[in-house]
This record gives sequence, C-alpha cells and structure tokens, in this order.
Amino acid sequence: MNSQKAFNIKAKVLSNKNLGSHYWHCSLRAPEIARRASAGQFVDIRLSGDYQPFLRRPFSIHSVDGPDVEILYEALGKGTEIFSRKKTGEFLDVIGPLGNGFDYGVSKGQRVKVSVLVAGGMGVAPLVFLAEKLAKLKNQNPKLKTLALIGGRKKSHILCTDEFKRAGCGVIISTDDGSVGAKGRVTNLLENVLRKTKGPEGAMIFACGPKPMLKGVATIAEKFSVAAQLSLEAHMACGIGACLGCVVDTIDGYKRVCKEGPVFRANQIIWGKEQ
Repeated sequence: MNSQKAFNIKAKVLSNKNLGSHYWHCSLRAPEIARRASAGQFVDIRLSGDYQPFLRRPFSIHSVDGPDVEILYEALGKGTEIFSRKKTGEFLDVIGPLGNGFDYGVSKGQRVKVSVLVAGGMGVAPLVFLAEKLAKLKNQNPKLKTLALIGGRKKSHILCTDEFKRAGCGVIISTDDGSVGAKGRVTNLLENVLRKTKGPEGAMIFACGPKPMLKGVATIAEKFSVAAQLSLEAHMACGIGACLGCVVDTIDGYKRVCKEGPVFRANQIIWGKEQ
C-alpha cells in the first residue's frame, strides 16, 4: 500500500521514553501523517538543526493512535542518540508517510487462514502496526488468525509481546541463547508453524528483521509455497527515491527500498552472497 501524498510537518514530541537498554519509544503529534499511514510505511526525521547529522533518519511507523504517530527505535548511532535526548514539547521536522507498506487486505478474495508475522529484533517496529490493522480486518474475516513469531539474541532483545497480544495475536518467542522461549532462530519457529498449516493458501507471511533472517524466511516460504512479504532495512540518504542509495536487486532489476519498498514480495528479491 502506497500513500498518495507525503507531508513535511513540524511534529510535536509528546513523549520519548527509554524502554530499557538502548530501546526507546517516541510519540509524535502528526495528524496529517497519522491519517494517511499504512502499516509498513516510514517517516524521515531531521534530528538536528545543524549539519550533525546532515542526513535525515528513517523510522518505521510503529503504531498510530488517533492524531499521533509512534516510533520504536534503538539508540545506537549518533543520530538515534540525538533522538533519545529529545524532550516533550520539542518539535521535529518530519516527512511522511513514505514508501510502500504491507498488502494486508487478506480478506479480499484470498483464502488465508493465518497471518504469520515474523520479527527479528527491531523488526517488531512495523509489525505491531500491521497486527493492529489485521485485528480490524477480523470483522470481515472472523476465521483469520494472526500469529507473531518474535526472535532475538537474548531475553532483553525481545520486544512488544504485550502489544502483539493486545492486537489479538498468538505470540511465540525464540532466543539464540534460550534465555526466554525456544532456543534457536525465529526461522525455526516459522518452519514449525508452516508444517502445521496445510496447503499453500493456508498462510500469509509478513516479516521484518536483519537481512540474513529475511533471506531465511524467503527460503522457507518458497519451500512451503507460501506467499511472503518482507520489509527490508537499508541505509537511506534521501528517503524519497532521488539518490539511489538504497537499491536492492530484484527479478525486475534494481529497486529503491525507500520508494518501491520497503516492503517487497519475497520471490522478487535476488539475494547476494553476503546476505
């Protein structure tokens, strides 16, 4: 789904809270963006009034609450560290909604029994918004089930379990070290789920996370003949498709993650050896 128009606004910071470790949650008053936003789209934020950092930073839309847009982010680099210092009442220069989001209209002629959301680490960010959208679609398709598979390196890297549950998702967790949930990768959980789902029309996969994980999801989706949509992460310089700095190789040639993506069909992507 693609927004017909993006807005450049001054968004008021309503809250900017540390969730523990490097994880933060920010709520912005951005009614124009909130009205247009689709799950899987993102906003591009100028985090400083000077040239450090010079480029805007892209952030997935984590949720929408009325006129407010919520952002979940990890403060690791200079830009996100500046973001973490923003206080309630400050204003940020925000462009959005941008990009193509998930095609989550699974009730429209598609015999989908279960929507499987696969999140690796910070990949939970856009999938919570998707889960909320799918919850509304259950009124049209009461038999639709939504399952969230959440993976991380350890317990502290598992985020948003309560948010997924509130959206009506069943939640299954895995960690690399086994500190919570099943021990192993989230793609192992996905393979187990698909073994229990009979027929290629039984499931639809939506995934976001590191590229190696997404490549694994694509491989499993092909193995089970299940359609999958992947939200790709990339370094974006402009966020509007002008600089060609975030291209990905597809069966139809190179595509811009910020413009034609960030969501792509899994069978479109040509995976490089480094991924």
